Amino acid sequence: MKIPQNGQSKEDVLNTMRALRDNDADWKGGKTWSLVYYAGEDLLDLLQKAYTLFLSENGLNPMAFPSLQKFESEVVSMTAGLLGGGSETVGNMTSGGTDSILMAVKTARDRARARHPEITNPEMIVPLSAHGAFNKAAQYLDVKIIRIPLDADFRADLSAARAAINPNTILMVGSAPAYPQGVMDPIKELAALAQSNNIAFHVDSCLGGFLLPFVRKLGYPVPEFDLSVPGVTSLSVDVHKYGYAAKGASVILYRDKDFRKYQYTITTDWSGGIYASPTSAGTRPGGALAAAWAVMNYLGENGYLRLAEKIMNTTQTLIQGIRAIPDLQILGEPTMSVIAFASESLDIYAIGSVMDERGWHLDRLQYPTALHLMVTPAHTEVITIFLRDLAEATAMVRSGTSSPAQGTAAMYGMLAQMKEPGMAKEFIQELMDQLTRAQ
Repeated sequence: MKIPQNGQSKEDVLNTMRALRDNDADWKGGKTWSLVYYAGEDLLDLLQKAYTLFLSENGLNPMAFPSLQKFESEVVSMTAGLLGGGSETVGNMTSGGTDSILMAVKTARDRARARHPEITNPEMIVPLSAHGAFNKAAQYLDVKIIRIPLDADFRADLSAARAAINPNTILMVGSAPAYPQGVMDPIKELAALAQSNNIAFHVDSCLGGFLLPFVRKLGYPVPEFDLSVPGVTSLSVDVHKYGYAAKGASVILYRDKDFRKYQYTITTDWSGGIYASPTSAGTRPGGALAAAWAVMNYLGENGYLRLAEKIMNTTQTLIQGIRAIPDLQILGEPTMSVIAFASESLDIYAIGSVMDERGWHLDRLQYPTALHLMVTPAHTEVITIFLRDLAEATAMVRSGTSSPAQGTAAMYGMLAQMKEPGMAKEFIQELMDQLTRAQ
């Protein structure tokens, strides 16, 4: 495919784009249970205007754009205040949760290099349920990842974490909550274990950081998890999830600047001048910084609390409705709005395929196989229809009148039959190649 010889009109280009969007997942209509956190047209309008107002500004040089420096520093400060930070807490905005996690691992690695040069093969202890971004960080940064099992409630196994500590351990990790089943790791206990062994401890709260504090205010039980917990040295939280900012906006927080200094990349001997960047990105879109600041100031604590109440009411209805459907079970005890459900007697992926046919988009999990839901304000209006469709889909699979699992479900079934890990990896590599080819 080549760049067109002659350009098209602006309207023709936009019309083509609108037509292509018609085939995308219906997130405004509440049909999508991941990826997009839609909280209404008023917020969407604000995000669009705030983002485009700073569309061309570049966060690479805050001295050239002091407005962006203000947005970032205030977003970080407000986020720290929400999540147990004190007067010494510092941080930066990044492009997303993966970026924030990469920074946390880099910081722990470089800090260990400076303080413990005898550690030449650094390791980090990570629960099986922790986000795949930790695997990416391990590959990028040459830090060995030690995966520990979960207990019967899908929480990180504390005894396994204790047994995994060795002289090469530079970082321990816990999730608040973990993406797969939406349950909280024992953060307080893990952090105490890390602290007693002089090991950095990171809390991945990318998913829950902007919801859990308000869920707690509503009276729901939320275990301690943030920077107020002794031993927690860093925390990641996505503003573009339950903070409702535009993609990509995340925050990485550190207990103090002595930790954060190891995050920086600084080059002083380049012919192009001094090059310094706080995170992995050089150029950073000003729109993402501006939109995050705008939405936090627009909603305020009362706005976030209102949305949290709406989400939790819908989540409780969803959990009760799923438990009322024969053959379906909720996995673990979700702390907030993220749940997984499975079946001991039916093909859960086949149920997912029937839901796909009805226009719903549910993520698939494995180990154990399950379907995954993340509740947003958009789901309040469709929860009754969703539960009706889910009950009918389950009945169809139970009676054998549904089609075999298709799409993503079929892919997972195929991967499960591949005995060699290398075969599965090659299959996914080829799939990713296909997804990035021009149509």
